[in-house]
Amino acid sequence: MRFRKALGDTKTIMKKRNIVLLILLLLAIDQAIKIYVKTHFYYGEEYYVFGQNWFRLHFLENPGMAWGLKFGEGYLAKVVLILFRLAAIVWGTFYIKKMISKGYAKIFIICAAFIYAGALGNLIDGAFYGIIFEKSDPALQNIAKIFPSGGGYSGFLNGNVVDMWFFPIIDTRLPDWLPQWGGNKFTFFDPVFNTADVWISTGVISLLIFQNKRRKDLKISNKKKSKYIEGNGTVLNNDQ
Repeated sequence: MRFRKALGDTKTIMKKRNIVLLILLLLAIDQAIKIYVKTHFYYGEEYYVFGQNWFRLHFLENPGMAWGLKFGEGYLAKVVLILFRLAAIVWGTFYIKKMISKGYAKIFIICAAFIYAGALGNLIDGAFYGIIFEKSDPALQNIAKIFPSGGGYSGFLNGNVVDMWFFPIIDTRLPDWLPQWGGNKFTFFDPVFNTADVWISTGVISLLIFQNKRRKDLKISNKKKSKYIEGNGTVLNNDQ
């Protein structure tokens, strides 16, 4: 019994270690790309990847949430958003630990790790980037220095999230004959986002897909059990 318990504890420790390593890897990739863009691009600079019009690196900074969304305006709104992210990180830490200890399916724990790493990546931007980077002014087209002698562009909890991925797969102007929108520029996909947003979206979408698949598998399994019981002439009531 003691051997089995120790073996179980060892497996749990290994799972926790693997998930921590996965989160650190995802976080390192996110931060490495952001720091590279921040220290090599001036604000608003754009680079065509592989010479393709639909795949670009476009340096922008987002004061709000993922995918360019905003959570109100001003310093207070930003602080509230960062505190919300911090609360989500603390809750996520305990929840992932609970998932591992209770033996949740590996795929669900990995999905949670992706969401966690993405949220942590954007939290780091908002909390610390204002302190460690100087401002990149689109008018001056200067490239921001890291740890500038004159200090960063803002204080603690008042930094911006760095965005860079831009996929304008369709970039055109709508025909004039269209009512209301005729002649307007139309871009799909329009938001500029970052790697942390990709981690969050990957985790959420995968979680929904596998949860839906699991639900379907349970329905199929219950139908098979029902047919098996009926075929054997066995009737189960609520008392059994």
